[in-house]
Amino acid sequence: MLRGHVAATGCALAITALTLAAMPAGAERQSPATRGAQESTAAAQPPPPSMLEALQRDLRLSEDQAKARMLNEARLTPVAAQLGKELGSRFGGAWLRGNIAQALVVATTNADDIPRILAAGAQAEVVARSLAQLATIKDKLDHALPVQPLVSSARYVDVKRNKVVVLAPKPDETQTVVEGIGVDAGAVLVLPSTEVPQPLYDLTGGNAYYIGITDRCSIGFSVLKGTRNGFVTAGHCGSTGATTTGFNRIAQGVFEGSTFPGSDYAWVAVNTDWTATPRVGNGEGVTAPVTGDQPAIEGASVCRSGSTTDLRCGLIQQRDASVTYPQGTVYQLTRTTVCAEPGDSGGAFISGNQAQGVASGGSGDCSSGGTTYFQPIGEILTAYGLTLKTTTGP
Repeated sequence: MLRGHVAATGCALAITALTLAAMPAGAERQSPATRGAQESTAAAQPPPPSMLEALQRDLRLSEDQAKARMLNEARLTPVAAQLGKELGSRFGGAWLRGNIAQALVVATTNADDIPRILAAGAQAEVVARSLAQLATIKDKLDHALPVQPLVSSARYVDVKRNKVVVLAPKPDETQTVVEGIGVDAGAVLVLPSTEVPQPLYDLTGGNAYYIGITDRCSIGFSVLKGTRNGFVTAGHCGSTGATTTGFNRIAQGVFEGSTFPGSDYAWVAVNTDWTATPRVGNGEGVTAPVTGDQPAIEGASVCRSGSTTDLRCGLIQQRDASVTYPQGTVYQLTRTTVCAEPGDSGGAFISGNQAQGVASGGSGDCSSGGTTYFQPIGEILTAYGLTLKTTTGP
């Protein structure tokens, strides 16, 4: 496989002061909102102290390093998005590199693109396969690999390796199955894995919402459909028509749409006692504003807010992951190093001030660490014709 690497200097971003602000808790009952949803750019919005503290704890960073990482991510993510558009079918993916995400790497299948990538302030890497080609291979594997018996617990496009990775409990047997499918063997890497993802669902209490008497999940992001307020969450939390109550057991809303498996998303329309706010909480009454939904790239930090383990952070590892749960396979998830536990399902994944998606499932826990997958927010908004509630913040 042809791979080349060219570095560009000047990618580190100086640490600047961040002003911090606390917001009202978004999950609580409040007076009607006075501001509607606003589309915004990916400009850096200072996070509350709780998010910086979570990044320091979970990524083992100093305060200055956490600030620098968030500023670098806010600066480099739009660059990656623009280069992806310009390279088109030659684009091989992009990822952040370094402890504070000080370098952006952009892959291409054509060495002629190197000057353009360097001029944008990124590092260039020449790869054998484009992102679109890898996605096609993965799609073929998704539809050919059997669910019962379980041959692969998860599959994803790994842009750093320029391969499709297949996680398997019995790699030798899985390798034989993969070879029989007829895809490019050099583009697929089968890795041994004990990972058995489960939907993050539980029957205990917390600052959350409830389906029925005891079933609990976590609110994702506030949305609008016309003039109706609501929120997005995981589809496995409830079926269409199911009613919900809030963290305080007061009548809240109804599942207007729900999909699981295949996808894992849903939206709940709330009654007039509840006001959808453009904020993500940390479980302690402190909230962060949501200003947009620009996808973060591989290597970027991301934090998850859930009703069991509050705010936890990690890194985005791969996109376009397919996960086989006991109930069936869910496609187009994003794989992260963020931990989660039962009851965190549906909770918000946010990178800086940009909404990323809702927690689907994973393995491990927040004591020993784990892997968690989220359903990207863009797909949910499109599926139900929703608008993300955002704020420009102070």
